[in-house]
Amino acid sequence: MANEPLAELRGQIERITYANEENGYTVARVKVPGRKDLVTVIGHIVNPTPGEVLSMRGEWGRHPKYGEQFRIVSCESGVPVTGSGLEKYLGSGLIRGIGPVMAKRIVRRFKGETLHVIETAIGRLAEIEGIGPKRIAMIRKAWDEQKEIRAIMIFLRDHGVGAGYAARIFRHYGNDAIAVVRENPYRLATDVFGIGFLTADRIAEKLGFARDSEFRAEAGLFYVLHALTGEGHVYYPREPLIERCREMLAIDREILDRAMARLAADRRIILEAPDPDPADAREDRQAVYLAGYFLAETLLARHLRTLVETPRAVREIDAEKAIPWLEAKLGIVLAEKQIEAIRAVAGHKVLIVTGGPGTGKTTIINAMIRVFAGLKKEILLAAPTGRAAKRMTEATGHEAKTIHRLLEYSFQTGGFLRNADAPLDGDLVIIDEASMIDTLLMHYLLKAVPPRATFVLVGDVNQLPSVGAGNVLKDIIDAGVVPVIELNEIFRQAGESSIIVNAHRINAGQMPALATSRERLDDFYFIEQEDPGRVLELIITLVKERIPRRFGLDPIDDVQVLTPMHRGIVGGINLNAELQKALNPGEEGISRMGRLYRAGDKVMQIANNYDKEIFNGDIGRISGIDREAQELTVSIDGREILYDFSELDELAHAYAVSIHKSQGSEYPAVVIPILTQHYVLLQRNLLYTGVTRGKKLVVLIGTKKALAIAIGNNRTEARYTRLRARLRA
Repeated sequence: MANEPLAELRGQIERITYANEENGYTVARVKVPGRKDLVTVIGHIVNPTPGEVLSMRGEWGRHPKYGEQFRIVSCESGVPVTGSGLEKYLGSGLIRGIGPVMAKRIVRRFKGETLHVIETAIGRLAEIEGIGPKRIAMIRKAWDEQKEIRAIMIFLRDHGVGAGYAARIFRHYGNDAIAVVRENPYRLATDVFGIGFLTADRIAEKLGFARDSEFRAEAGLFYVLHALTGEGHVYYPREPLIERCREMLAIDREILDRAMARLAADRRIILEAPDPDPADAREDRQAVYLAGYFLAETLLARHLRTLVETPRAVREIDAEKAIPWLEAKLGIVLAEKQIEAIRAVAGHKVLIVTGGPGTGKTTIINAMIRVFAGLKKEILLAAPTGRAAKRMTEATGHEAKTIHRLLEYSFQTGGFLRNADAPLDGDLVIIDEASMIDTLLMHYLLKAVPPRATFVLVGDVNQLPSVGAGNVLKDIIDAGVVPVIELNEIFRQAGESSIIVNAHRINAGQMPALATSRERLDDFYFIEQEDPGRVLELIITLVKERIPRRFGLDPIDDVQVLTPMHRGIVGGINLNAELQKALNPGEEGISRMGRLYRAGDKVMQIANNYDKEIFNGDIGRISGIDREAQELTVSIDGREILYDFSELDELAHAYAVSIHKSQGSEYPAVVIPILTQHYVLLQRNLLYTGVTRGKKLVVLIGTKKALAIAIGNNRTEARYTRLRARLRA
């Protein structure tokens, strides 16, 4: 068989049955001249498009279920020649600006000359009703990009990479894509979202880069450091870093040492000597930083010390007069810890207020606003996420912004317009949900806070640390350089909520008090079930039927499933697929990167996009899909955001999200599976963070054993940072 010549087949793609954009594997139905029935072809096709003509070489075979198939070994693409083929080709979504209706009009007008007209005389498209100068410009741009992307796809396919990455690579590098990949394929691992080192390494090997080259060692080392920042580390100790790189690259230690020395000489990484006075044995090692993180951590500490030591702009505040005045204005009697916080802000320029739910953090914020407003001073409020900023606005009646908007990010310059040279115009700067702020963002924020301003961080230090690198709030608290007010009294009204009471019990290492009466409505429930398949069924029933019926909540907008795991029966991937089927069924949609997007879907942004001013963790609903314009619209916090189809790798379904991704958000109801299968992620701060996301209702489904394991596990994964030591120095 191996010596038999391959069969040849030529035909036009009528429809795509299946296409994996990651590796190009395709199942298509092809119209072959001389045959009445369509032929099924399977194999790797670069960017398959209905209407396209394929010249294929391969083998005939028979599938026991699907019958005769042609297995492609190699194929070449050609332009369609028939009118119907041209219509399918142009109307398939290949060219932004041309959908099925417009494709029919164009082919009816230009017939067999259609592609020649688009290629050489595109202005003639103005002869078609509905096509003006703006659409012609869009079609011209899309046509040129399509040719370039196809060239990139073919290049990548020849070097072992699937077609799904081509649009991302083209979007990042433009027409220089092939040149960049040839010169340094390892750039893909750190430059292009979704492409890891192994993919880049595979391309490099095909291009002839030696596996023991120092160039590969440098790229691997740099990539591992980037990956470690994704795990929360601001730096990593030299010896464990070398071991990680040796494990991944399978090269000698001497090559890695030389690569590290060269990266340090180029100032791409910083090697810092062991801490002479380590807080624990872990710290007493040489630290390896990416240069940007070293600069951020160093300057963060410097800016905070400057802020603490610089006299403030406002006159001295008499706390003893301010306290009764505030109680009269707010119509409340301040608790002892709240009075302590007022005294602290009266006497200090930098202050941290931390505490769990229901302990009065918002009251403190409102009190500070009243004091500074009474002094006719400028007040700035901000939070890390849009939802947290919106909540802050609603709770205070004073406008709050996201930190990125406060700092005025500019996509023209690729940085923040507010900085040390153009500081914020504020006398009091209050930041809520401060536990979410990572090292880089806190560096940029402190750089822009005027040295004479009063700066207050408010947050819950017992929640999960930031998604980005660092453990900033905890490090500042542990350094002891600024006063910290820890609120621990649950106020009477908050104490009536089982969610708040149980959140504090969990944080204290105690099992939650579980509802025993079915007669009265409670806001915290535990459903015992150990079978993962049954847990999945219960989650779907709860979200779709029981919670909406009993509590009057919308199943998509108001109920959020939070899961500790990504994979598994009750992991994020499977939960999203099953909840989409249950809550937003239908055939129509757009399939990209293995996901099916439908109008009405609940989706989450999974990468910062400064151009669109949307950030990792933002949740919205798909409000429209325009196949003609190749665009999808998502409504996020009242804003309509346009996505080109090639940008959909930034959107994931959000019927179920990880607890990490839920930080900074509150939902009317949350449902959390908690099983012993999640053992590696059963941690107290993870469970505590998930429970505190629920506003009106929390439902845990799983086993008491898993619940007890999580509550008993207060050992959090340590992050390598030196912020605490720098602040103390």
